[in-house]
Amino acid sequence: MGIEPLRDGHGRQIGDVRVSVTDRCNFRCQYCMPAEGLPWLERAEILRFEEVAQIVRVLAAMGVHDVRLTGGEPLVRRDFPQLAAMLAGIEGVQDLSVTTNGFLLQRDAQALVAAGITRFNVSIDSLQRDRFYELTRRDALDRVLRGLEVLSGYPEAHPIKINAVAIRGFTEQEVLPFAELARRTPYEVRFIEFMPLDADRAWTPEQVLTGAEIRAAIEAVHPLEPLPRDLHATARVYRFADGQGRIGFINPVSEPFCGDCNRIRLTADGRLRTCLFSLNETDLRGPIREGAGDAELEQIIRDAVWRKELKHHVGEPGFVQPARTMSAIGG
Repeated sequence: MGIEPLRDGHGRQIGDVRVSVTDRCNFRCQYCMPAEGLPWLERAEILRFEEVAQIVRVLAAMGVHDVRLTGGEPLVRRDFPQLAAMLAGIEGVQDLSVTTNGFLLQRDAQALVAAGITRFNVSIDSLQRDRFYELTRRDALDRVLRGLEVLSGYPEAHPIKINAVAIRGFTEQEVLPFAELARRTPYEVRFIEFMPLDADRAWTPEQVLTGAEIRAAIEAVHPLEPLPRDLHATARVYRFADGQGRIGFINPVSEPFCGDCNRIRLTADGRLRTCLFSLNETDLRGPIREGAGDAELEQIIRDAVWRKELKHHVGEPGFVQPARTMSAIGG
């Protein structure tokens, strides 16, 4: 008899975990971090590879088959490909992916593919060098694009997705260049609505450039056709009507997909979060370091996930932004 799947109190079966491996990042993106950066976690506070593997092993046994590795910037974690290989070897892990800013891809692409990473999401918010610098506070676009080109040389890494955060007053100029990129390359570009997870706490609803607005701007030039949406997918994906490429829209603010949410998150310091906007967390690092075995860990996780929020409350009266920013939660 198999182990009982992991479910929340609303009947949703959990199948996806986002694992942050570090809170450190080599960029200072305006929607995430202040220019001077943030205080980093001490090394002893960060989960060790073996601790991450134990948690993922317990989750995989409960049917959490999709594992996405995030940060901060995950590639700055020392020996990160070694961790990827450990997780790829866990029974039940069916899909192992990574979200990266691409700065170190030229160095690490081969090692990550060899370790067993099957999907890559690369964050690029502008295709213009000066505007990329304006948003990330790093003159790194050329290096990111070189890394992307290196990665694209590995068939095992495809499809490669490019994520662009959509901010009103900035992204409008990027929409058509990104659409053209999606048409002439094998990359699937995805626009993600700006969410209130910035360290400066400057987010306002007016800054959200919605997926519907972006789609309309693209369709005015290139007609789009919707593709079927998988039950738990975050993106609404369209193909260009002439067959040249695909483009996606992740609309957590204007079109929340909470009802289908099957995701949980693990922070770099070992806290389980049941929603990106959770105000509460469950400590897993403490019990592990006190000697908790898999069975005890499983029960702690089940109890926490049972209390998973029905939805986020972004845009509603009384919404409270979580204390952690995106870089500290894990993208």
